[in-house]
Amino acid sequence: MQIKSAEFLMSNSKVEKCPKDRLPEYAFIGRSNVGKSSLINMLMDRKNLAKTSGRPGKTQLINHFLVNKNWYLVDLPGYGYARVSKSIKRTFQKFITDYFREREQMILAFVLVDCRLEPQPIDLEFMQWMGENGIPFNIIFTKADKLKPMALERNIKAYTAKMLETWEEMPQHFVTSASNYTGRDEVLNYIESLNSNMVDF
Repeated sequence: MQIKSAEFLMSNSKVEKCPKDRLPEYAFIGRSNVGKSSLINMLMDRKNLAKTSGRPGKTQLINHFLVNKNWYLVDLPGYGYARVSKSIKRTFQKFITDYFREREQMILAFVLVDCRLEPQPIDLEFMQWMGENGIPFNIIFTKADKLKPMALERNIKAYTAKMLETWEEMPQHFVTSASNYTGRDEVLNYIESLNSNMVDF
């Protein structure tokens, strides 16, 4: 997929205020500080489309970006470890779960996971919730440039083994790096294939 245009459309915390059209949406979500904004900027080939920050928990709203005038990239708040109040975290969780349960045009969620870390309970619990609620998702392993190839392969295998303890099969996954554009074509081409095979809502 060639990115011809990518523009910020809106931010809000209420699902009912999301765009009213029926364009397909792909949501990006992950634990705070997993590199989500950097990944989005890399995918869109824009330096500052999504705001990056050294402070975890910067994204606190549902952010819609219109891509190529025919699909939405949705940037959702990170979960866990963000330095925000408990009341704000509860709000996050409410509108995140509302979004996934109510947004019919959400085709797929990409759950971002730091490839350097062993499987984190908060990620596993979130994916368990997604599975229990029938919400389709893939995994994107981020920060692949931070590991040597053998270590990266070992970590992906370990993650797969952990997932297979509770899942019948490993969800489709991608390995990415925002620094060197690893995985960009694979993710974008996958989205393009889903869009091209889609029937009208």
